[in-house]
Amino acid sequence: MENISFGFTMYSNASSVVLLNLVPLGISETYVYPAFLLGTLTYLIIMVCNLLVLTAIVWNRKLHQPMFILLFNLPISDMVGATAFFPQLVWSIVTQNRVISYPACVIQALLIHIYGTGDLVILSAMAFDRYVAICCPMRYNAIMTPHNLIKIIVSIWLSSLSLMVTLISMLARFKVCRTNIVDLYCNNPSLLKLVCNDTRVNNYYGLFFIVLLQGGTLSLMIYTYAQILCTCVMGNRSHARHKAIQTCSTHLVVYLMLQINTLVTLTAHRIESASPYLRRALGVSVLVFPPLLDPIIYGLNTRELKVSIKMFVKRNVGSDANKPNFHLKIDKQTR
Repeated sequence: MENISFGFTMYSNASSVVLLNLVPLGISETYVYPAFLLGTLTYLIIMVCNLLVLTAIVWNRKLHQPMFILLFNLPISDMVGATAFFPQLVWSIVTQNRVISYPACVIQALLIHIYGTGDLVILSAMAFDRYVAICCPMRYNAIMTPHNLIKIIVSIWLSSLSLMVTLISMLARFKVCRTNIVDLYCNNPSLLKLVCNDTRVNNYYGLFFIVLLQGGTLSLMIYTYAQILCTCVMGNRSHARHKAIQTCSTHLVVYLMLQINTLVTLTAHRIESASPYLRRALGVSVLVFPPLLDPIIYGLNTRELKVSIKMFVKRNVGSDANKPNFHLKIDKQTR
C-alpha cells in the first residue's frame, strides 16, 4: 500500500489554497535539462502536428465531409490533454518543485478527464460514420446530414463536459486532510485519496462512469466493425475489403491503446495490491502517446488528409522559400 502522508493537522476547505505534493519525478541534476528539452520538444511536436491536421482540414474544402469534420474534434481533444499535462510537467522538471495548488490540481484533473472522455466518444462517433458509409452507402447522405452531424458533435462535447464537471464537482463537498498526490499528475482518484470522509457515493459514480463510457464505447466499436467486416466479406469486394480493414485497423489501434491504458489506470486505483509504478507509467502513456500518434496515424493512413497536408505544407513552405529569391532578382535588376 502506498505511503500517504498527512500534511496538515487541520482540515482545509477544498476551495482554499492548499499546496499539494505530486509524486517526485526522480530525475537527477545531470538529467534535468535533457528531460526538460525532451518534454518541451514532445509538447511542441504534439501541438504542431495536431494544428497541422486542423489547418489542413479547414484549408481544403474537399475535406469538409462528415468523416473529417468528426476527425477535426480529435486534435482539439488531444491538445487539451497535452496542454493540461506538459506545461506543468516541464515547469516542475526545471524548478525541481512538485508542489501544486489545490485549485490548479482540480483544473488539471478536469481537463485531463475531459480529454480522455472526449477521445473515446469521438473515436466511437468516427466508427459510426464509417459503419454508415460502408454498410449503408445509399442512406449515408440522409443519415449524416449537416444537422445530424452538428447534433453528434454537440453531444460529444456536452456529454464529456457534463460527466466530468459532475465528477469533479462532487469533490467540492469534502474537506482535504492529506497533501500527497499519489500520481505524477492530478486526476479524480488521486484527489479522492486526499479526503478522509466517506467517499462511497463518489466511488459509485466513478464505477458508473467507467461502465457507461468504457463499456458503451467498446460495445459500439465491436458492433460497427463487426458489421463493416461482414459487409465487405459478404460483398466480395476486394477494394472495399482492403479499405475497411485499413479503416478498422487504424481506429482499433488508436482506440484500444487509449481504452486499455485508461481502464487499467482507473481500476488500479481501486486495487491496493496494484503496482503504483505500473499505474503511473500507463497513466502518463495515456497523455503522451495518443496526442503524439493520432495525427501521425491518421495523416499517414487517410489518403485525402495526407494529400491535403502535403499540399498545404508545399504551398506555404514554397511561398516562403521563393520570397528571398524574388527580392534578390529585384536587387540585381536595380543594380
